[in-house]
Amino acid sequence: GNLVGRTVADVERDLIIDTLKHCLGNRTHAANILGISIRTLRNKLKQYSDEGLAVPAATEGSRATA
Repeated sequence: GNLVGRTVADVERDLIIDTLKHCLGNRTHAANILGISIRTLRNKLKQYSDEGLAVPAATEGSRATA
């Protein structure tokens, strides 16, 4: 989509959610692709969930402790 007129937070959220969907919910793989820590990814996903957004469910093997 077009990025002009969108906030960085909106673009970041869509990129994170789309990447997580691409990884079938595997948070470790998504964090690696995005170049962020698993902890940062988890914090962002918790924030999105608290805001009422649908967050893809975690797959087995992606629930590493922080």
